[in-house]
Amino acid sequence: MHWADLGVVLLRVVLVFVLLMGATIINVWAERKVVADMQSRIGPQRAGPWGILQTVADGLKLFFKESVTPRKVEVGMYLLAPFLAAIPAFLIFMVVPFGAPFTIAGEEVILQGADLNIGILFILAMSSIAVYGVVLAGWSSGSKYPLIGGVRATAQAISYEAAMGLAMVAVVMFTATQGDGGTLSLAEIVARQDGTWFGIIPRWNVFPEIVAFVIFMIAIVAETNRAPFDLVEAEQEIVGGFHTEYSGMRFAMFFLAEYVNIFSMSAIAVTLFLGGWNGPTWEGTLPAFLSAILPTVWFLVKTYAVIFVFFWLRATLPRLRYDQLMALGWKRLIPAALTWIVVSGIAVGVRLFGVPWG
Repeated sequence: MHWADLGVVLLRVVLVFVLLMGATIINVWAERKVVADMQSRIGPQRAGPWGILQTVADGLKLFFKESVTPRKVEVGMYLLAPFLAAIPAFLIFMVVPFGAPFTIAGEEVILQGADLNIGILFILAMSSIAVYGVVLAGWSSGSKYPLIGGVRATAQAISYEAAMGLAMVAVVMFTATQGDGGTLSLAEIVARQDGTWFGIIPRWNVFPEIVAFVIFMIAIVAETNRAPFDLVEAEQEIVGGFHTEYSGMRFAMFFLAEYVNIFSMSAIAVTLFLGGWNGPTWEGTLPAFLSAILPTVWFLVKTYAVIFVFFWLRATLPRLRYDQLMALGWKRLIPAALTWIVVSGIAVGVRLFGVPWG
């Protein structure tokens, strides 16, 4: 039985890896196509049907391209930085449930890398480690422009991780009123969003926690260094930012980490606010197999709806100035998140214990 359990765990790990790699290929192609449509261009069209294999072609090119190492780098940190960026991006998704549990031969199988009872803390820890990859890449390159990108990344991460964490706190507080006490398990948070209010409105956290959702969305766009918050790699100002001195597969790992992070953070937003894999399965109407895979379909549909927002922002908004970036984080998002926690705390207290004068 021990070996069977180990096999199931390894299978889940492989499944998560394959899902993220496949999603990355689709995301790069989809972004090019979506942005091209918004700018009245064609986008990729030659490699494979509708250009779908363009990402594969780019990956093969980078795999076989020579990785040049500049003379003045801090070699250990320079080589370690791409791994510090890529590995946490994969680990973050390990705690995200991407489908409903099902039973095989009397054993329950969960579609999740690992159901940690501290899942939200794990996400915050991994996202913090990923920042070290960007910072160390900029510092260890021995060049001024990457160093500027690394310093920017440090300040940006501190600013927006605080807002992101505070938005997650509000969700945890509200979730405590939906079941038997508080929880940091993402699977449990999804389970408590099952059902409807008044028979028609899904019990998703986004409705009562709309302010936290908006703060969280802005924070994850900044956390993934995406436009309009992509100052750590602003080509008009600092050539390519923190990864200017990287080439070949080392550069590809930063590129991979960015798009895996987009998928992972979008999936976390769906899990915390949009009901995760919850959705109609029409059991008894559809064949059992279709009803079993529909939760995963709903999860992917919601996730790609959030990912589309990333693409839309890139095609629409100009890059912020650095002072605007800092002002938005410290003067707007963090005070708003703290205020919303107070409001949520009062609402949760009234719901659990009633009004103090009642």
